[in-house]
Amino acid sequence: MAWSMSLSLLAFSLRLTSACPQLHKRQGVNSTVPEENRFWAYEASYDWGRLNPEWELCQTGTQQSPIPLRLDQGLSRFHTLSFDYPNTSTGDVHNWGYGPATTFLGENGASVTELPSARFDENNVDETVYLASWHIHAPADHTVQGDRSKAELHLVHADAQGKERAVLAIRIDPGNSDSRFFRQLPPFIGFNSTGESRPNTEMNMNLALDEINRFSDFWSYKGSLTSPPCTEGLRWFVARNIMFVSDEQMQAILKVSTFSARAEQEVWRHDINSD
Repeated sequence: MAWSMSLSLLAFSLRLTSACPQLHKRQGVNSTVPEENRFWAYEASYDWGRLNPEWELCQTGTQQSPIPLRLDQGLSRFHTLSFDYPNTSTGDVHNWGYGPATTFLGENGASVTELPSARFDENNVDETVYLASWHIHAPADHTVQGDRSKAELHLVHADAQGKERAVLAIRIDPGNSDSRFFRQLPPFIGFNSTGESRPNTEMNMNLALDEINRFSDFWSYKGSLTSPPCTEGLRWFVARNIMFVSDEQMQAILKVSTFSARAEQEVWRHDINSD
């Protein structure tokens, strides 16, 4: 039974990694390492659907992410968003190949539904999703009024079956003081994509929520993963408020980050701010 559960947890962990995809060999990067027959790069995201038949949605999808956001679109009034995050969550802090990331563990690694949770309503039906991981894109995936932040934090939530269901996005820019959320984490300096990780790291995810007023205002739309296989069916929440960090924290994040912003997609059947 324990062996079966270990295999199940391993499969779940691999699924979560697809939400924060591993670094694929990129042309011109790590040139001493032979490149795989198929590779993808954020700099050429328009071609992802041609690299692998399983990534067709990257080319043909009707709800691809990210999309440009504007103030004249208004903010979401059709969705509520609430959180049940404990003050201490334990996760594996690592670099997902493009920047800092964390994959969370359930209590004793036992169940997805033991992870921190969030609730939102979709078509007048309440849904509960679970914080499986977070990762950082640099620069930000989303623009607002044409402005792109230095980085963007994605809180990836899964449903009870472990399938990616919602992403909560927080833009990050330099400000006048430290972010308490990032202050609690291990130093990022020297923390690169070599496979080093810091398992069983405790952190308070409420600090991230508090710094952007717990998603009091946000844009919401139907979208996808922002990297292959570009799976659709995800609900996106993009906070209007920006998380500000000190210059030193911003530099530490950027020092261990690689360009990871997908080209913004044309708005199609995204149903921005609707139910």
